[in-house]
Amino acid sequence: MLLDPDTENDVAYELCQLLGRAILPIRRTDAGAADGGRDEGTAFLFTGQGREYLLTADALTHAPAGEIGLRASVTEPAGVAGDAVALPDFAARWRHRADLGVAIMPTGGLHELADSAGWRWRTQQVPDPVAADRDAIARIGAEPGSAIVLAHGVGAGGARPLEVAIERVARVGDGVRVTTGLPLGYVGAPVFGVQAGGGDGEVGLRCLGLVLPARDGGHPLATFDRIREAFAAG
Repeated sequence: MLLDPDTENDVAYELCQLLGRAILPIRRTDAGAADGGRDEGTAFLFTGQGREYLLTADALTHAPAGEIGLRASVTEPAGVAGDAVALPDFAARWRHRADLGVAIMPTGGLHELADSAGWRWRTQQVPDPVAADRDAIARIGAEPGSAIVLAHGVGAGGARPLEVAIERVARVGDGVRVTTGLPLGYVGAPVFGVQAGGGDGEVGLRCLGLVLPARDGGHPLATFDRIREAFAAG
């Protein structure tokens, strides 16, 4: 569904309020300066099957050391947590689904790390009912529709600001993709599509999936219908 610009902006604002604290910056910490930000990405928290998980693109997770960035709004009490959670065993913490392009991390270990350092996570999660099912993905056609990406970009001096991008998604062949290239840091970020609601003119948001590395002038998505299959497989 393609929205007018004012409605897109309104939806993007509401989405930031509801799910902004579900979005976290990640990066590999063994990367050199010559990497130019290609190892900076985004992950997001998701609740499914009664558990909490961190999801991102698998391409970002094959490194011996990495970190999850923190901003003040996602931890409590104030001033206790640092700027990042260092994960020296980065690659081993993820369930790698290279066939889907997705990596999945159960968050129990992250909560244990926070407890041992005297702070707690204060986050939001993308809930399972918001994640698109097979029917929602099947309804995406070749005509571009409105989509909203929540991500941590890469700013000056290595800053990782929370950003929102209003883009277009469409079906190309047997896949769904964002139709243009995205800035550095957006790989792994969740993409939200807009569907028509009832006769009162309301719209409904669904998390379509996550951004995979760029290819052919855009970004393929790992769609949530297939991500659900990964959870079902264990």
